[in-house]
Amino acid sequence: MIYVRVFLPFALAYFLSYIFRTVNAVIAPDLVRDLHLDAATLGFLTSAYFLAFSFTQLPLGILLDRFGARRVESLLLVLGTVGAVVFALAESWTVLIIGRTMLGLGMSACLMAAFKAFVVWFPGDRLAFLNGLQMAVGGAGAVAATLPIAWALTVVDWRDLFLIMAGFCAFFAVLIYLVVPEREGSLSTVSFREQARGVGQVFSSVLFWRVAPFTVTTHATFLALQSLWSGPWLRDVAGLGRESVATALLVLGIAMVAGFLFWGAVQVRLERRGVHPLVVPVGGMALFVIVQFALVFEWTGFALILWSLFGFLGSTGILVYALLSRSFPQELAGRVNTAMNLLVFIGAFVVQWGIGEIIYLWPETATGYEPVAYQAAFGVMLAIQILAFVWFLAVGRRIKIAA
Repeated sequence: MIYVRVFLPFALAYFLSYIFRTVNAVIAPDLVRDLHLDAATLGFLTSAYFLAFSFTQLPLGILLDRFGARRVESLLLVLGTVGAVVFALAESWTVLIIGRTMLGLGMSACLMAAFKAFVVWFPGDRLAFLNGLQMAVGGAGAVAATLPIAWALTVVDWRDLFLIMAGFCAFFAVLIYLVVPEREGSLSTVSFREQARGVGQVFSSVLFWRVAPFTVTTHATFLALQSLWSGPWLRDVAGLGRESVATALLVLGIAMVAGFLFWGAVQVRLERRGVHPLVVPVGGMALFVIVQFALVFEWTGFALILWSLFGFLGSTGILVYALLSRSFPQELAGRVNTAMNLLVFIGAFVVQWGIGEIIYLWPETATGYEPVAYQAAFGVMLAIQILAFVWFLAVGRRIKIAA
């Protein structure tokens, strides 16, 4: 019963947050048409969600450790509800950005609050699996934001869709507040100054900086492409129509869900056999980088396979969160996860907006953007990830992470 009371409410909220995060990949043509957005503005609009996420992460870690996941998550979801309504009613791109930013703030605790609650309620050797399961539910939200959303848009417009989702957001805020239990003694009683010092302890850790660059660059690229630029790439480079794009994004989302479930289970099984827990995430992220070579060279004949692998392998970076949580004292769990999330979402903002700015350097075509523009933009992001991998191999080898 405790698994249901702790896991399910957070999972439902995270499911919804992933729809909010990724829905722009499907509704982008509607936003461009209704509000006359260019590639750079579309990239900035969508990435505003990630920027808002990043602003909250450090105070969020302190708040989670101080007040607990239930209170913090339910309050922020109320803000997310307001953001969804503002987005739905927007008549200009400025108001759209305000609504999108409020959504990012409101959804910012959906994953970290769950991770904090799992650390409090469940044994350490189950965290990788539970974190992966939580991510799988989020991936299911990404699946729902593809073909099902495309079908929904044949019945309602994107504005009505966001109003409906705002209602669900308010419901989940109430559900978490009423259903999730509090564990006695799990809340930090130290001063905010001492908690801030804990943040400094995380960021001064050589262990943290061994894995952070590669994790951040790969996961940020994964988020930026999966939540926006995968759709336009499939349209402009692979030449797919709207329904076919939605179907391809559905396949990507299913592969991502499978990856979250598969890699979490593999992590637990291999660790019990004595394999170092860092092997699975680093190996998966390295393969993820290899897949991007095929995207850069535009192997459009294998588009579905490539984006399926992109989703399946891109899910491995989340395993690092559980490893870092185990390598620091439990009272720092919220701050460890949010410190990593801060860097990931700043990265996702920069990548998503940066891709739009690079694409904007080329003139638009009759149907979208130049394929060579995607090649240049994706190539830049690939090079950055390769440099981060070199850092991990060459510099980080001397720094050990706890098994």
